Amino acid sequence: MSRIGKKAVPVPAGVTANIAGRELSVKGPKGTLTLPLADDIAYEVTDGGISVQPANDTKRARAFWGMQRTLVQNLVTGVTTGFTKKLLITGVGYRAAAQGKNLKLQLGYSHDVNIDVPEGIEIKTPDQTTIEISGIDKQKVGQIAAEIRRWRKPEPYKGKGIKYDGEFIFRKEGKKK
Repeated sequence: MSRIGKKAVPVPAGVTANIAGRELSVKGPKGTLTLPLADDIAYEVTDGGISVQPANDTKRARAFWGMQRTLVQNLVTGVTTGFTKKLLITGVGYRAAAQGKNLKLQLGYSHDVNIDVPEGIEIKTPDQTTIEISGIDKQKVGQIAAEIRRWRKPEPYKGKGIKYDGEFIFRKEGKKK
């Protein structure tokens, strides 16, 4: 039994949810998100919220139950408050600058790295060593953050690179003389 799946997803005021065919769409103040529905899961939109239950008693249905409930919760959270990831850049000469729909990174390569910002994602650089990624789709926000981080992962000796805010980098000791 899924402890997460048992709870219905509360739908706050100003948010509407409806099921059309095999798709759940949630509309709120920040926009609209859709989720393709899994065949093994039964969804029901009520006044109290959206309930997610396994449609049959198979192992696959039980396995998908909690995950599908969490995906529905992410839709509701995204259209009400949105999601934000913060990246920190550490290293001499490493910097970032947001220019419209592009992000320009200087990461010690012989060239600057230009990243196109996808639709629905907003990138801000409050200072040269901080990148804030925000949007309503949790998957897109996490994916673009991972793609930016991939350009220069933090290394364990000096800690130089791009890391998530709050991420702990296990530091290693250098060579002994």
